[in-house]
Amino acid sequence: MIPAPDSSRFSTTMMLLGRLDGRLQNSPATDIFLARARLDGAAALAGLAGVPIDVRSLQEWIAGRCPPPRASEGLNDPISVSAVFHFALSRDEDTRDPVLQATLNMLRSVLDDRVEVEKYGREDLAHFGPLWRTLREIADMPYPRPDLMTIAHRVIELMRVTHEAPGDGPQVLALDGRSLDLPPRPRDRNWLVATALPRMLHRAGITMQVIPSLILLPKLMPPTSADLVKMMERALRKAVDAGLRDLDRIERQAAGIQANIHATKRSRAPLLSRLQIAYPGLQPKAVARLLDVSPQGARKLLAAIEHQRRSTST
Repeated sequence: MIPAPDSSRFSTTMMLLGRLDGRLQNSPATDIFLARARLDGAAALAGLAGVPIDVRSLQEWIAGRCPPPRASEGLNDPISVSAVFHFALSRDEDTRDPVLQATLNMLRSVLDDRVEVEKYGREDLAHFGPLWRTLREIADMPYPRPDLMTIAHRVIELMRVTHEAPGDGPQVLALDGRSLDLPPRPRDRNWLVATALPRMLHRAGITMQVIPSLILLPKLMPPTSADLVKMMERALRKAVDAGLRDLDRIERQAAGIQANIHATKRSRAPLLSRLQIAYPGLQPKAVARLLDVSPQGARKLLAAIEHQRRSTST
């Protein structure tokens, strides 16, 4: 039995969500926050999908230090991390939010999830792609009220769709027209519904924009929509508290970059320093792609930033 939510706590949670959402409308670090929140959300989705990872492992992959997390040791995983990451990013492909779109474009200039999933998760893309497109269409349908109960009802509707979808795929048509013989997959697809949650909160009018870290769904679904509302409220409070802390930290780091890095207007160093907040450890090859500079120029930029950091810390 899930205890009833405290009305004052719920009101506080929604007030804090409004504070986070409102600050993101005008914060000078919104782009960095959304980039980092996208990684937090993807890591949470991977855990729901049965392939637990941390944000650091995603950052190392993006930085160019290693293949996708679990790419070698996760041979018996129910799905590849590259596929989960791809679906998480594809949720925002048609966004009208210019900042969210810019952060997606920036990330894909460093690490193109579409290329990575073709290399490491093609079968997963064939299995889950059609279902994901169906779920997203249903998730985007109008919502009668901007509240969590409305979201819970839609989640249950989406869950019903995932349960009705076949668990087997003996022959699936690939994107290039080939027919693939695929093994059976488990029916636990909560993670796919959870992928749409940030978009659903925005479509319902609960948030002014998509906040990618607001995943909210548990691995094991409760029996009723009322119980689901209680669980989502607790998850929302936890995510919002973490989001406000992250935004405070990111704004301090961004302000420090502006104060400490002395560069010309044409220099790429301030931009690279901001990106390193979300994607630490970027390798020269990734920096060269990201900023459209030569590998030698990328190495010089990284060295200059590191020198500046050491100078300001002493």
